Amino acid sequence: MTEEHAHPDEIKYLKVAAILAIITAAEVGVIYVSAFRDLWRPILGVMMLVKFTMVAAYFMHLKFDSKIFRRFFILGIILALVVYGVALWTFTFATRLPGAS
Repeated sequence: MTEEHAHPDEIKYLKVAAILAIITAAEVGVIYVSAFRDLWRPILGVMMLVKFTMVAAYFMHLKFDSKIFRRFFILGIILALVVYGVALWTFTFATRLPGAS
């Protein structure tokens, strides 16, 4: 028999969805503000992480599941970021090394 865990009510999900919509609108706005011209990548990266965390926590129910599931999920995300970083480094920086074609 499986254990049931408490989920938030519909109002909480609507609040989370509203926050996600506000962050998305801010992401679009950051591109058009010239004051953020040099900082838009880190700003968008932080906003992306906040949105991803909220979606995973509430809509994927990781906030309410066992900690082992959360740890596996976080480990997978870290592994994906490492693989992405290595690929980015390979195609961006390794091609600029002396002797690279």
